[in-house]
Amino acid sequence: MSRKKLLFGTAGAPNFSKKRDTVSGIECVKELGLECMEVEFVRGVKMGEKKAQEVREVALEKKIVLSVHAPYYINLNSPDKAEVSRKRIFDSAKIGSICGAKDIVFHAAFYLKNSPESIYNIVKKEIESIIDELGSNGIEAVLRPETTGKKTQFGTVEELIKLGSELGGVIPCIDFSHIYARSRGAVNSYDSFLNVLEKMEETLGGEAIRNMHIHLSGIEYGKGGERNHRNLRESDFNYIDVLKALVEFNAEGKVVCESPNREKDAILLKKSYEELSG
Repeated sequence: MSRKKLLFGTAGAPNFSKKRDTVSGIECVKELGLECMEVEFVRGVKMGEKKAQEVREVALEKKIVLSVHAPYYINLNSPDKAEVSRKRIFDSAKIGSICGAKDIVFHAAFYLKNSPESIYNIVKKEIESIIDELGSNGIEAVLRPETTGKKTQFGTVEELIKLGSELGGVIPCIDFSHIYARSRGAVNSYDSFLNVLEKMEETLGGEAIRNMHIHLSGIEYGKGGERNHRNLRESDFNYIDVLKALVEFNAEGKVVCESPNREKDAILLKKSYEELSG
């Protein structure tokens, strides 16, 4: 059997977890036979440094690889919210680094009334500022702006790959479910998923494929793109072809499941991947 290239886990503590805190979540992920967990700071970075150190120790003991999702209330394109948005990403990286997590996932911005071109330059400048502040504080992090599911949001595959090519320390979080929803079902085949990976490899190099952070879930979409997450088997999203494309590219990294029944679907994804990869 070939060595395992992708790690599978949940967005936050599994529903099965005895408690919903991060330490209990890590312990539950281990019990379920999964290998990674995304620590969710979605409603604010409320974890202190002492708790973060405890999280780090438990994750090391259980051999669970961690990443972090920054708060949802981020919009680097808003003059009124840019400063607090930068702080939320910085705080996520600071506490995440103490936890032992380097990958910091976030939704970067909304278009509002600006053109996509002008927003790109604004977002790039704001992320550069965050990178500089992280460096000044000796914090090692990979910033992972996430492909977004709504047409009102900054975060197409092309926008984020371009950011990654122009800024060191930035690699997109590829949410294939969001890409599917944003395209209103158009991106939902093996060839279309291969195309996403080809774009990444061509522009960012093979290292980006060997260090991926991926989101997968069932999803429902409407005219404007994403509506809500669903369980994989309740959705028309073709997750099997995503896994086939990842196997074809020998992708490595973390696959985080955001389905409502996150641990059940994470186990389904892991089992399906293992069957496909041999």
